[in-house]
Amino acid sequence: MSQTNIFSDPVFLQNGNLEKLSNLGIKKYYQKKSILKHLYQREVLSNPEICKLTNMSSPSINKLLNELITEGLVREEGVGHSIGGRRPNLFGINPEARFVVGIKIGMKSTEIAIFDLKNQVINNIQTLNRPLENNPQCVDDINNFMRTIIQNSGIDYSKVLSIGIGLPGLTNPNLGTSYSYFNYSEKSTREIFEEIFGKPVFLDNDARVMALGESAFGLAQGRNNVLCLYIGSGIGMGMILNGKLYKGNSGFAGEFGHIQIVDDGLLCFCGKRGCLETVASGVALEQMARTEIENGKTTKITAIVGDKLSDITTKIIVECAMQGDQLSIDLLAKISEYLGKGLATLIHIFNPEAIILGGKVSKAGNFIIDPIQQTLNKYTIYKIKNDCQIMTSILGDKSAVMGAMTLVMDNIFEDIPVASMQG
Repeated sequence: MSQTNIFSDPVFLQNGNLEKLSNLGIKKYYQKKSILKHLYQREVLSNPEICKLTNMSSPSINKLLNELITEGLVREEGVGHSIGGRRPNLFGINPEARFVVGIKIGMKSTEIAIFDLKNQVINNIQTLNRPLENNPQCVDDINNFMRTIIQNSGIDYSKVLSIGIGLPGLTNPNLGTSYSYFNYSEKSTREIFEEIFGKPVFLDNDARVMALGESAFGLAQGRNNVLCLYIGSGIGMGMILNGKLYKGNSGFAGEFGHIQIVDDGLLCFCGKRGCLETVASGVALEQMARTEIENGKTTKITAIVGDKLSDITTKIIVECAMQGDQLSIDLLAKISEYLGKGLATLIHIFNPEAIILGGKVSKAGNFIIDPIQQTLNKYTIYKIKNDCQIMTSILGDKSAVMGAMTLVMDNIFEDIPVASMQG
C-alpha cells in the first residue's frame, strides 16, 4: 500500500502529502491542527482562550472552528463563565471523530485497545494469547485480531487515525525499526505493519512506551525525572529526564535488563552472561519456582498447577504470595534484591524523584517494594535514596497500551510550525 493512501487523513495529514496542498492550504491545515492539539490537550476552550494559545485572531479562529464543526472534528460544549460581557461559547474535540489503536506486543501475548480522542478505552483492553514470533504470520494474526476488535466495536476502519505499537527488544523509533523482532524483511518494522494495517504506525520499545503512558496518565504526571521499569517476561526501562522521554543516541536507551548483575551467571538470550533479566524477570521468577518445587518445596502453587509445572506463571506466583504462600514471598524477595542492586546504581547516576514499577511482577506491590527498599538501604547513599519514591504503577497492565496511544498523539501533533500560526 502506498504512503499516499496511508497518510490520507484530511486533517491529521502527515508530511508525506503536504506537497499536494497550496501554500494557503498548508497554512490552514496547520492552523486547524493547532486548534485540535489544544482542544485535545485541554478538553474545552473558548474562542478567546484559543486565540491566546495559537496567536491567531478571533475572526480567524471563529471561521476555522466553524469548518472543524462542519467536518465533525469539533463540537460546541455549552457556555463558560463571564469575565465581563457575554459568556463565551466553549468548544471541544469530538471524541468519536477519530480513533487511535494502542498495541502492546509481549513475549506471550498481545494487548490491544481502541481509544477515542478523549483517551477513553472503547470496549476494554483485549488480549491475543499467542507467542511473539519473528515471522509474517505473527503480524497477520495481530492484524486480524485488531480488525475483529474494531469491527465488533462498531467502528468504521476509515475512522482509525493511526496505530501505536510498543514491543520488546532493541527498537529505534526514529527509523521505525526493531532489531529484535519483525526484522525478517528488507522493509523496516514500521513499514511491515503499515503495509498490512493500511494506517500510519508509530512504534517504540515497550518500556519507553510505558513511560509515556505513566507521564500522560499515571504517577509520572507532573514529574520531571522518573525511571519507569517494565518487569514482564524481560526487564526494560523508560526514562523521563528533565520532563522529556530519553531515547539515547540510537534509540536504545533503557536496556536495564542487560546490565550484568551476577558474575559468570546464566546465559541471557542477548548472548551475555549474568544479565539482570536472568535473575529478576518474570521468566526467571517462574523458573525459580519450578526448580524449588522440583526440589521438594511445599507451596500453594502446586494446588493450582498440579504436576504441570510448565503452567506456572508470574500471575499465579503473585496471587499465592498475597495468600501468604511463603515460597512465593521468598522468590519475590529474591528477585527484588537483584532489582534493588541494579536500581541502587541508577539512583546514584540519575538522582530520580521517582521509580515506577510496571508489568506483571509489579502487581506484587509491597512484596517487591519492601525488599527493594531494604536493598537500597544497604547500597545507596541515604540522602539520594531518600529523595526518590519507589512505587508501583496505578495504571497496571494498561500503562504500555495507553503509552502506545500517547506515542501516536505526540507524533501526530509534533510537526506544527510556529510560523504558520499567524492570521
